[in-house]
Amino acid sequence: MDEVDTEEAYKTPQPATSRRSKPAEPPPGDPAPPHYLGHRERLKERFREAGHAALPDYELLELVLFRSIPRRDVKALAKQLIAKFGSFAEVIAAPEDRLMEVKGIGEAVATDLKLIFAAGQRIAKGEVKKKVALGSWTEVIDYCRAAMAFETREQFRILFLDKRNGLIADEVQQTGTVDHTPVYPREIVKRALEPTAVILVHNHPSGDPTPSNADVSMTRQIIEIAKPLGILVHDHIIVGRDGHASLKGMKLM
Repeated sequence: MDEVDTEEAYKTPQPATSRRSKPAEPPPGDPAPPHYLGHRERLKERFREAGHAALPDYELLELVLFRSIPRRDVKALAKQLIAKFGSFAEVIAAPEDRLMEVKGIGEAVATDLKLIFAAGQRIAKGEVKKKVALGSWTEVIDYCRAAMAFETREQFRILFLDKRNGLIADEVQQTGTVDHTPVYPREIVKRALEPTAVILVHNHPSGDPTPSNADVSMTRQIIEIAKPLGILVHDHIIVGRDGHASLKGMKLM
């Protein structure tokens, strides 16, 4: 046995691993798992344990994007969307073409975001339908804001009520430009001949729900035409990103 062999023979054997040893490196050609997978699991766990209220808007948006973009870190993309549109609600309410202006958002991802928005609207509408509209004013306002507050063009819609003030229909009557919607009082009253009462709603894309002189004048015209026909106009609600205004509450009708 030569000198080198003798030295090797008398070396103290070392354990293959120990408690404090570093994890074994992955074999050559076997890539490590992407770093964002651990972040995704931690975020999902926080959502399960604490609920959505514990997450800022961009993290809630990340959870949505996980499903649409399974093989990429989406934190930066979620933050970019919030920076562009302002909030989680404004992101999912944004038109598809504007969403796709953001690099990384294709048609499939934009469609997924619009599905979330549609689901939220259905839930809000269901809450209003289950209750008497005038007895659950908070739900009415929440539904109107969910449906219209983040629209980029003005819409005029009517909530049709039955004799018990329950919601029987909700229709968008007109869609206009960023600051104007043509409204025809006689057409609105004609459509409302079957129900006994209505709530008028429209949005201000500017974000400021303060009623204009034209809003007040048009509301009074509709009331004047509807009254002889036994149709009661309960209120005219204007919604925007900055809140809502009730013409009845402001004693403008």
